[in-house]
Amino acid sequence: MLAKLRGQKGARMSNSFIRSRAPLRLGLGGGGTDTSPYAETYGGVVINATVDLYAHVTIAPSESGDVELYLDDRDVSWRGPVSASLPLDGDLILLKGVYNRFCTEFNEGRGLPLAINVYADVPPGSGLGTSSAMVTALVQAFNELFQTRMSAYDVAHLAYDIERIDLKLNGGKQDQYAAAFGGVNFIEFGPGPGVLVNPLRITPETAAEFEASLVLFFSGVSRESARIIDEQTRNVSGGEAASVEAMHQLKAIAFQMKQALLMGRIADVGAILDESWAHKKRTASAVTTPQLDAIYDAAKAAGAFGGKVSGAGGGGFMMFLVDPRRRRHVVRALEAFPGRVFASGLTTGGAMSWRIGEDLRKVASLAA
Repeated sequence: MLAKLRGQKGARMSNSFIRSRAPLRLGLGGGGTDTSPYAETYGGVVINATVDLYAHVTIAPSESGDVELYLDDRDVSWRGPVSASLPLDGDLILLKGVYNRFCTEFNEGRGLPLAINVYADVPPGSGLGTSSAMVTALVQAFNELFQTRMSAYDVAHLAYDIERIDLKLNGGKQDQYAAAFGGVNFIEFGPGPGVLVNPLRITPETAAEFEASLVLFFSGVSRESARIIDEQTRNVSGGEAASVEAMHQLKAIAFQMKQALLMGRIADVGAILDESWAHKKRTASAVTTPQLDAIYDAAKAAGAFGGKVSGAGGGGFMMFLVDPRRRRHVVRALEAFPGRVFASGLTTGGAMSWRIGEDLRKVASLAA
């Protein structure tokens, strides 16, 4: 049970601030089996790895005395009177949801005059779990602000609750846990509500070979995962045989991926990604597009072992694994399409936060 803080009315906030960040993730196997109702019914399994691309948060005292919210990479902002119940609408709904939950649950229902800035290292709709990483980074920042001493499990669970229950945004569970824990993880979901994160101890040599083999390509097409996930949910709920069987295959592939990574067989990892992508396309009609298929085919023709569209599909980032000696050929093939190749490596750290300047804990006692 998360501890609740009880501040004293009338205290003043110092001139200091908090920063946090949470890593984005690559889905390597089992993606989609962490969503409802599949996870609760059959039990889902996902294997993912975080990369050195992040969602970033800064919390500072509001100079205006209002609540100020800024989505810096999209030049979107919002300002309103201090309240523990900000309106849950607009582009800043994720920030509002986290702010409301902490003011309600950890500050006795009182709002706080804060300025909150967020940005991510990738475009929106990336398929790298950016929205959930942002919520996780926000939860971690408020955890630092209120000194609630939440564990990584607590941070991930609360981030999931805020997204899926408070804000009613459809999606799975893997992104919050990947962002909170960091590293390469084999994560089990259910049957039922339970989640178990199993870190994989891959060797430094395997991690280095994975990084040398990785080509991460932003397709230039942002997408909303909710529509795809809605279709997958309907298919599983309705017992649509092909979709359910594809989910079963994705789950089985996660176990194959685990073994290949632990044994350091990166070429096999690429081949498993190729098989996984074929099954993923059977879970919903919007998972791929003619453009994505053309990009994928070009990368394979240039020498990629295999790959997939990251996240739910439909656009965003694509990842490929290739013999490093053929890497430049794959990159050249991808450069023929609109988009951008990103440089990225694996990271072992999860969500983290730190303080700059004086102690900010007094902010928790400010009354709305």
